Amino acid sequence: MENEKLEEIFLVLDDKLEKAKNVLQDDYAAIRAGRANPHVLDKLQVEAYGTMSPLKQLGNISVADARCLVIAPWDKSLLKAIEKAIQASDIGINPTNDGTVIRLVFPELTEERRKELVKQVKRMGEDTKVAARNIRREAMEGIKKLKTGKEISEDEASNAETDVEDAISKCVSELEKIVSAKEKELLTI
Repeated sequence: MENEKLEEIFLVLDDKLEKAKNVLQDDYAAIRAGRANPHVLDKLQVEAYGTMSPLKQLGNISVADARCLVIAPWDKSLLKAIEKAIQASDIGINPTNDGTVIRLVFPELTEERRKELVKQVKRMGEDTKVAARNIRREAMEGIKKLKTGKEISEDEASNAETDVEDAISKCVSELEKIVSAKEKELLTI
């Protein structure tokens, strides 16, 4: 491509599609599948020293066994605040505070809960596909403006639109693989 504006449209397109995939994967990492996964705590904020801080900055989070996470704060005075933040969160696990560490024991997922999580995973995947389609629309509008402004020829516009469609198809295919992998993980007992 010789046109700088067209190149910029494709750079923005690739960047936004990559970000959409990364957001979906990060969201999926926070969905627990019955196994202890420290990523369920990634977005958890704890009130510490008068400000909200991410839990992972306040101590060590380790996997004790397949169903248990151990949170060892660097400052023991934060135990109550961490416990309170976990109880207020939507992860659905009750913390156990023994005075030095907090343990999170992940219960076995019921079949009903697994099916709910699969529905949630599919909905998140569909939302990401909608975002990809919106990104496509933005790119197509950019190409259309360049064409109407006579900055690119009809052929260049047609080729660029085909390239956008190919990029979106590839992205949607990758999103479907991510969704099916998470579904399989959730349904595996």
